Amino acid sequence: MLALLAVWTIALVVSAIGASDLFTWALEVAPAIIGVAALAATYRRFPFTNLVYGLIFVHSLILMLGGHYTYAKVPLGFWMQDVFHFSRNHYDRIGHFAQGFVPAMIAREIFIRRKVINGAAWRATLTVAVCLAISALYELIEWRTSVMSGSAADAFLGTQGDVWDTQWDMFFALLGSIIAQILLGRIHDRQLGTMGHSNG
Repeated sequence: MLALLAVWTIALVVSAIGASDLFTWALEVAPAIIGVAALAATYRRFPFTNLVYGLIFVHSLILMLGGHYTYAKVPLGFWMQDVFHFSRNHYDRIGHFAQGFVPAMIAREIFIRRKVINGAAWRATLTVAVCLAISALYELIEWRTSVMSGSAADAFLGTQGDVWDTQWDMFFALLGSIIAQILLGRIHDRQLGTMGHSNG
């Protein structure tokens, strides 16, 4: 885990070097920094599965890349725009998909290990609800940051002229939260089993 943290730290530093806008970079990578700090503080009391740590690492890289270029200018998004004939740079959709995908597995693990709720269906439903709440909270943060900072936060807001950008962001987080549980549920259960936690 220390090796993963070291790579994460290097990636964070690299993402800051030559960043398109340092203010936007700070706003974009803040969730990754806060998240990793929280994980470090609770590691001894509540270590997560390797799957969750790996997902958090990947999500952090997505945030760092978006912070370095600003989401509307990430080269991968321009490549997708050219290949699939999109009307805009859709890299931010990847970010918001991950905003549902990764927290879904974090929430799922907490619910199972803390025995918060019984029944797989109810657990899955509550996991999706938590991810939607996180997504909505993030949109509110974007809104307040934009109001308080004015044009300085335009790159952070990243609507690219799309009046439905907020709704699309939350929709992709919803998709991510559902797909994560479908694709990774069994793998997650196996890792939880090795830690002595059953999905009962």
